[in-house]
Amino acid sequence: MRRSSKVMRAVLVAGLVLLVAVAAWATEGHGGGGGGWMPSYEKWMDLVWRTMNFAALVAILMATLRKPIANGLARRRQAIIEQFEELEARRQEAETKYREYEGKLAGIEAEVQHILDAAVAQGEAEKERIIAEAERAASDIKRQAEMAVQHELAEAKRQLLAEVAEAAAKAAEELVRKNLQAEDQVRLIKEYLGKVGDAN
Repeated sequence: MRRSSKVMRAVLVAGLVLLVAVAAWATEGHGGGGGGWMPSYEKWMDLVWRTMNFAALVAILMATLRKPIANGLARRRQAIIEQFEELEARRQEAETKYREYEGKLAGIEAEVQHILDAAVAQGEAEKERIIAEAERAASDIKRQAEMAVQHELAEAKRQLLAEVAEAAAKAAEELVRKNLQAEDQVRLIKEYLGKVGDAN
């Protein structure tokens, strides 16, 4: 309704402008009048006729085109509104996705930090396990080495004692051979036989 009233005002203004133009044309003396400023009756009738024709044409155009123009303008307005609503929905969707991706990015950063912390902790635990295993292996090697040394020492002592005993026996036999005389031999035999007899 506001647009049609604006159009009507525009038509009235155009009609008034046309009327003034025709009046000015008539006052200039065109069309065989006497050169006065008042137009003749025929000119007035012609002006009225032209104005009525123009007003009728405008009215017919208004009646004929008002609905299509209004519908076109309404459709255009609706299309603009829908386009604006679609753009607003897209903007909101983009903001939602941005927030979602921002949250995911923060979650990924936290997850990466968690993985790094877990890897560091696992590395520390593995290091402690390797150190403990190495210490245990070193302790076992040391104990085995000590046992081997003890065994070697005991074997060396046994061999040394055997060699010393054998050397002592040889030395004693040699000493006895050198110092033992025939009387001593007879006396030792008698003593031995006496001991054997007493045992029986």
